[in-house]
Amino acid sequence: MVKDMENKTKNIMIVGVGGQGTLLTSRILGGITVAAGYDVKLSEVHGMAQRGGSVVTFVRYGEKVAEPIVEEGQADVLIAFETLEALRYAHFLKKDGAIVVNEHRIDPITVVTGAAQYPENIIENLEKEYNVYKVNAMEEALKLGNSRVFNIIVLGVAAKHMDFSKEAWLEVIEKTVPPKTVEINKKAFLLGFEG
Repeated sequence: MVKDMENKTKNIMIVGVGGQGTLLTSRILGGITVAAGYDVKLSEVHGMAQRGGSVVTFVRYGEKVAEPIVEEGQADVLIAFETLEALRYAHFLKKDGAIVVNEHRIDPITVVTGAAQYPENIIENLEKEYNVYKVNAMEEALKLGNSRVFNIIVLGVAAKHMDFSKEAWLEVIEKTVPPKTVEINKKAFLLGFEG
């Protein structure tokens, strides 16, 4: 057991839009926490079911976890696969928590139709209030030759703010992702974790 974790529940939130791999990422997080011997609760909240709708996943782990939902102001780490989603859910973060944000913009339908505008300077505004760690994971994933692994790069950055070894993460990734994608996902994770 990791010291200081015996009676303390850790709260992780993963936010993004449909099709960005939030569910795979939550399965990897669930897998690593179970492998470490923690009680784990996962909860997924979907906006619109199709691609483009907001998707939120809560991962809570500790010695004994009563419920799966993270309350506002209680998240230790907020993993955001899209910039506006980071802004939308930042209020869930603890004062000393960390936001790991993918610098990637996906316009919601309200922006596409002209009913709303995409906010300016999101990351700069978040940095005034929170510990923000940003990564242009889509650009990095394209360099690896597979844009779909950007979420694993973001997870690699977030993993630096959690209490698990690099080897434990790689082992769980190997067991969780489709067999044909194991090597590219490991490379993506290490890019985020070691970068």
